[in-house]
Amino acid sequence: MSFLKERLGWALLAVAALLFPLFAPNGYIISVMSMAFVWTIAALGLNLITGYTGQFNLAHGAFIAVGAYTVGILTTTYHVPFWIAFVLAGVVAAALGFFVGILSLRLKGHYFSIFTLCIGYILYLLIEKWESLTNGPVGIMGIPAPTGIGPIRFDETPAAQYYLALAFLALGLWIMARIVRSLLGRSFMAVRNGDLLAEALGISLMRTKTLSFVLSVTYAGIAGALYAGQVRFLAPDLANTVHTFDLIMFTLVGGLGTLLGPLLGTLLVTWVTQGLQFLQDFRMVVFGPLLIALIIFLPDGIVGTWLKYRARRAAALDSAQRAAATASQPEPARKEDSHA
Repeated sequence: MSFLKERLGWALLAVAALLFPLFAPNGYIISVMSMAFVWTIAALGLNLITGYTGQFNLAHGAFIAVGAYTVGILTTTYHVPFWIAFVLAGVVAAALGFFVGILSLRLKGHYFSIFTLCIGYILYLLIEKWESLTNGPVGIMGIPAPTGIGPIRFDETPAAQYYLALAFLALGLWIMARIVRSLLGRSFMAVRNGDLLAEALGISLMRTKTLSFVLSVTYAGIAGALYAGQVRFLAPDLANTVHTFDLIMFTLVGGLGTLLGPLLGTLLVTWVTQGLQFLQDFRMVVFGPLLIALIIFLPDGIVGTWLKYRARRAAALDSAQRAAATASQPEPARKEDSHA
């Protein structure tokens, strides 16, 4: 029954997402939602390495810039078709993530986080200073929009960009669900619960952590490639660590280690900040306390808190049913003393 309810919930979300552009009042709202989908893809990757594997990666935002600049450089400088550059963006992010993972995952806890923070800053400096490749502070302009695939066309209208981002988000969610529910996903969670436990189960720590890191930054690279195709202009600020902390906020609000958490957190934070735009520079005065209250009262995030509540409720119902079944059983008849 719970499986059917879960599938029904995802189906309703899919229908709502498909119908959203039809009811959106203007193209700006559609563009905001499509960009929220792009950031959700990146948040899914961060959730894999941080929420499911327990490794707090602070270089995740820089890998978004790696994917975006791969598309920007290949399409504008070398005139590579967009979709070939798109695939190569994921490959470049994964390859770079492999080498960074081998170096950084030998460290544990906050040492790993500090090391990845330094890696993110190094990537930011490379993008800003390597002017012959990235155009430095000027950035990359004139990135072509995604070309059509067969009869499907991705023109520059907000609706077309929206459905493109939605398609990749749906694919990313499906792949992530397959990963976390597989034996590989259970290996990730065993590493999260403790290195000694994982080793006792015969899990190779370095190989498992590196694979999780590579998969997570691949999501970031794909998100960056979509970002480049939608915005069509890149600047070094895309590699700023601010974006990493934004992604952390999205996953914390939604719920670390949950499949729906990054999606819900990204959409909620995006639309709350949009709703507070009328406050201009003072919007953080309102948003900050709201975020702090959410973390205090829902430390496991919205989805995580709901899942824990549902688990406690199911356990309570199970205990009540066991107690009722025990009480309904007749007491065994006392054996008469045959020697009386």
